[in-house]
Amino acid sequence: MANWFDSARFGMFICWGHCSQRGLELSWPLVGWDRLPYNVPVAEYHSTAATFDPVHFDPRDWARRAKRAGMQYAVFTAKHHDGFAMFHTRTTDYSIEHTPFRRDIVREYVEAFRAEGLHVGLYFSLIDWHHPDYPAFTEADKPYKWGVWQRPAPEQWERFVAVMFAQVRELLTNYGQIDLLWFDGGWERTAEDWKSSDLERMIRELQPNIVINDRLPGCVGYATPEQSVPARPIPGTWETCLTMNESWGYNPRDRFYKSARFLINTLQEAASKGGNLLLNVSPMADGAIPAEQIERLETISDWMARNGESIAGALPGFESWQFYGPSTRRRAAAVGASERVYLHLTTRPYETVSVREVKVKQVKAVRALGSGNELRFWPRIAAGEMFLNPDPTGTLVIETPESALDPIATVIAIDFKS
Repeated sequence: MANWFDSARFGMFICWGHCSQRGLELSWPLVGWDRLPYNVPVAEYHSTAATFDPVHFDPRDWARRAKRAGMQYAVFTAKHHDGFAMFHTRTTDYSIEHTPFRRDIVREYVEAFRAEGLHVGLYFSLIDWHHPDYPAFTEADKPYKWGVWQRPAPEQWERFVAVMFAQVRELLTNYGQIDLLWFDGGWERTAEDWKSSDLERMIRELQPNIVINDRLPGCVGYATPEQSVPARPIPGTWETCLTMNESWGYNPRDRFYKSARFLINTLQEAASKGGNLLLNVSPMADGAIPAEQIERLETISDWMARNGESIAGALPGFESWQFYGPSTRRRAAAVGASERVYLHLTTRPYETVSVREVKVKQVKAVRALGSGNELRFWPRIAAGEMFLNPDPTGTLVIETPESALDPIATVIAIDFKS
């Protein structure tokens, strides 16, 4: 696992395809699944590829917004389950190259995000509901039945696997260094069917330093809980992927947006448990990010400008019984301090907050991170510790006046002596 990803903490997921012209979720509307509130004829779904022309596509704007928000990396949908390639490929004409737009969207995305110093990731679905050798999903296959997958003839499958390998090879050889490969869709086949071991071997030969997630069957990668942060920290490296509303693709009917505060609190929680948050944006048909999502990114950016040092590169802080809320830590920048611990207040405090079982005499300073204002603090020490221990453990009580509170989410920085 590459070191950069272990503590990146925040990234941008970009889920986009030609179906944005209809304001549809990616891929799933074509399979007639009764769990979804829409059903589009297969041919109608695929037909919008012929008119896809995102004239306001500006990946430099996306990249600048990601950087301002304190994101360290991004993941872009090079190909979703519907099989449409957002990159130039020799394997199919069902790609961005054969639309009115024609330009290689993946190339422009990679170059724009790399120019901002961000790590570049690509999403790739193993499933391909458009390719005839997969085989393609048809009206006759509706509704989608979990566990009842179409089985192609052996010669069909060999041809499809060759195409899949070729597409992954194109993505990993045509665009320079790719930092992360985000697989999806592995559930319809076994690791043996996908030839996962061979695929992973090829990937690592082409990009030795690449990070891979856990959705390539049979291969070990970082964990990817979806739409929620685990209640308890999970072993190893992990990342929660999260939508701003309830949809991955652009869906103007989905008005159930999470607040900016909720998204920031989720980021705080993920960081405090040693995980990353991959926050989704879903561009519209013209390539612009919806106004509701821009608004939330701007609020996150403002908050990160004040409090970002407590997120990117930070490690988990106190145990949950020490402080009732998220906390992170890092080597302190302050002169004479060996460590800085950050308390993330996800609710408004009543006069004070407390941290239990800390070396209270080692506390050098406490301040509100966003404003830099110093805060009063004092120890509470058990009698035995107070008289018998020259370096006692106790409870640190921190005063939290109204003037110290951040309008979105307050972060308190505690500097410990060296």
